[in-house]
Amino acid sequence: MFSIEQPATFGQEIKKSRFLAAAGPVSTEEEAKQFIAAHSVADANHNCWAWRIGMNYRFNDDGEPSGTAGKPILQALDGQMLDNVAVVVTRWFGGILLGSGGLMRAYGGTASACLRTAVRIPIVTTVEATITCGFSDLALVQARLAASSGVRILHENFIETGAELTVALPEADASSIARMVIDLTSGRTTVLLPD
Repeated sequence: MFSIEQPATFGQEIKKSRFLAAAGPVSTEEEAKQFIAAHSVADANHNCWAWRIGMNYRFNDDGEPSGTAGKPILQALDGQMLDNVAVVVTRWFGGILLGSGGLMRAYGGTASACLRTAVRIPIVTTVEATITCGFSDLALVQARLAASSGVRILHENFIETGAELTVALPEADASSIARMVIDLTSGRTTVLLPD
């Protein structure tokens, strides 16, 4: 599965109706709602949308005939194996009716074209770990973690003897990263991985 690195937009005209798609990365339902609100255009006829975050998804036809807008947008996301993404397709009606099939092609096609312009990034499953190290090793541990692909330091808590770092580690590499940190500090650092 993939997500997108940053927001993307794509516009086109179909039988005098103007369609504008905006896609963006989201990690929670609240972020998806905020993205939709921020990219919906008040004076447009319809702001149809869909989002997927793991097994959770929603879509909305915003007044278009049922199943002609939100579902094709969601299908565009799924068809490109995208996750953690929200898409809004805005339509300004141009006076020509498109019919159900035409609407589905217009909304799904505009969403697909927008998603194809976005830079795709692989989704990496992470686990949360706690690393405890002394002050003398802290800078070295932080530098090595920052240089490790897919590692994020989520929180630093300073304690009497040094620091406790809460980190997100790529699940597939968590054990090897833990060993690397312990070896790097000659065993002075402890790494607590989830069971």
